[in-house]
Amino acid sequence: MKNGGIIGDLAKGAVAGAVASWVMNGVTTYMYNREDEGARARELAVTGGETSLKRAAVKVAKLAGIELDEERKRRLAMGIHWAIGIGTAAAYAVLRRRAKWAEAGQGLGFGTVFWLVADEGLVPLLGLSEGPRAYPWQSHARGLAGHLTFGVVTETALDLLDQVA
Repeated sequence: MKNGGIIGDLAKGAVAGAVASWVMNGVTTYMYNREDEGARARELAVTGGETSLKRAAVKVAKLAGIELDEERKRRLAMGIHWAIGIGTAAAYAVLRRRAKWAEAGQGLGFGTVFWLVADEGLVPLLGLSEGPRAYPWQSHARGLAGHLTFGVVTETALDLLDQVA
């Protein structure tokens, strides 16, 4: 492993996070589009069609005193998604170099912790979703699969970047 210091790790993590966010989006979209219609209907009944990211976009816009139409809300929600993915992976890149246990499992541990803390903990705590019990198990499985994918892709990208930079 080459070491570019904290700045190098942050930069590698940002790149890895962008790649992992893109792959995660593809995996979760694929799963959602093939999910049982009953499960999708139960999730829709809970969310009213507003994802936690769109709810976050509304809260951010309100704090900034900005009105959002649907398209701007969608774009801000995606920006928040990308920022969280890139930022979390950058922090992970710094941590993994300094705490070897962090990279155990080729990113599976990272993805699991990220899912538990973010999706199952912080998102409901911040009022961006209902509590975990409100959703069908398929929603949780899709979220876990997406975050496991995110963790593995992040770790694999960081391993590759460590070899070349």
